[in-house]
Amino acid sequence: MGQPLSAHVNRSLMAISRRAESVDRHTLAKTFVVAGSFSAMLHSADHQILYGRRGTGKTHALLYLADLVEETHDVAVYLDLRTIGSTSGLYANQQLPVSLRGTQLLVDTLEAVHEQLLTTAIETRVSDQGGLLQGLDELTEAATTVEVVGNVERETTVGGSAEQATSAGASASWGPDGPRGQVTMSGRDRRSVTASDRLRRTGTEHHQVIFGPLSRALARVTAALAPARLWLLLDEWSSIPLDLQPLLADLLRRSVLPTRGTTVKIAAIERRSRFREPGCDGDYVGIEVGADAASAVSFDDVLLFDHGGIQSRQFFAELFLNHVRPRMPVTDDAAEFVATAFSRTAFPELVRAAEGVPRDAINIAALAAQHANTATIGIRHVRQAAQDWYLRDKYAAIAGNEPALTTLRWLVDEVVGRRRSRAFLLDHASGAHDGTMRDLHDARLVHLVRRGIVNRKRPGTRYDGFAIDYGCYAALLPDGEPPSRRGKSETWLTDPHRAPPDSVHVEQLLVELPGAARSVPRQRKPRE
Repeated sequence: MGQPLSAHVNRSLMAISRRAESVDRHTLAKTFVVAGSFSAMLHSADHQILYGRRGTGKTHALLYLADLVEETHDVAVYLDLRTIGSTSGLYANQQLPVSLRGTQLLVDTLEAVHEQLLTTAIETRVSDQGGLLQGLDELTEAATTVEVVGNVERETTVGGSAEQATSAGASASWGPDGPRGQVTMSGRDRRSVTASDRLRRTGTEHHQVIFGPLSRALARVTAALAPARLWLLLDEWSSIPLDLQPLLADLLRRSVLPTRGTTVKIAAIERRSRFREPGCDGDYVGIEVGADAASAVSFDDVLLFDHGGIQSRQFFAELFLNHVRPRMPVTDDAAEFVATAFSRTAFPELVRAAEGVPRDAINIAALAAQHANTATIGIRHVRQAAQDWYLRDKYAAIAGNEPALTTLRWLVDEVVGRRRSRAFLLDHASGAHDGTMRDLHDARLVHLVRRGIVNRKRPGTRYDGFAIDYGCYAALLPDGEPPSRRGKSETWLTDPHRAPPDSVHVEQLLVELPGAARSVPRQRKPRE
């Protein structure tokens, strides 16, 4: 007797790859799910910084874009910056000047770009192969200039000698034949002049990147590729040490961004990135987001949708269908597939548990499928899986961060325990600079669901709306409903087009972060 269909579906869910780099480019293109107008925005020729926390699909999006631009006969250079660099650049003694470590990183990055472009010149038909190879030679020369830094000694020696001797003599005698005479004369003159000049340099060789020749070399490369466009896709930007990031960004600003025929896309974690280092008199090193780079796109904002609403359920239904389809014959209808794999209440609960993060959704679904075994995935399996994933991945990420743990415990006690809610407001000015909130947001333990909320009573103050992660309170849901569904007073938080309704008192959702696990004064209930 064969196994039920749900058993095959569960095995397929457990087999979904968690990371995009472990899947071939063709499969990535087929499994990518377009969220609204995001694909058109991603494919624009503008330079962009793509922000997103871990698991939001930044790598998947860049690899999908690389496949897309190659189909239009453009040239894509995808670099995983985790694999770029050397010990002298990334792990050198921190006491060494940042300029030395940064220059080595620039050289390593340019070397990786050169290698991929050389492969393109050899394996792909380009409009001007000779010009491309010449441009690559110039790129190599500009990136490998060496100068000797150290002591200089100069020694000059000048010497001379002269010697002169002269003698003369005369004699006379009378003989049988008559008088005889003899005159003798001798002289000696010797001159010697010596001079020496010696220049001696002692020191170490340092790489030097000269932006002018580098920019001209890149211009020659793009001219040889024309009419094709060069797309430089830089992934895992946040893996670079923070103090070196502005230097690499400055290389892009001075040599790559101004070059015609190039587009740069950078994927980064916002709270782990530093694109700009201010200098004196308003100058800076790096990229000014919004000016040098035309726009910044947030994957977190794109994927939040209506949080558990129709759009987010459609997105995740297509996501699971696209990943399962290569492993087993299934329907092409996403809603029908969801009805086969999940119970009626389980899939909406999974979407809420994912909090808009695709990798979390995939991991929770895989764990839920493991718990369900051969049965259809139910809400009990989803909640158990969400708790397991919360403890295994999210909570473990801050296990050694006591200040962040203290803030998280206080938020769960105050917001979930006392207020019976999952959402809260935080003053934008204080929350943006609070290190514990940045750590919790980065670990996906709290989620920013709406920015810049204005209170009618205090229009000069802006608030950010946050939601506590589903895994923090999943064990408190015996009746099948999360705290946020006990009332509809918070649904406006996840809709960026809605203002707080008159019946909602912002003060009821506002929290003040604890300084040392301190509680905020209890808000008085508004008059009926």
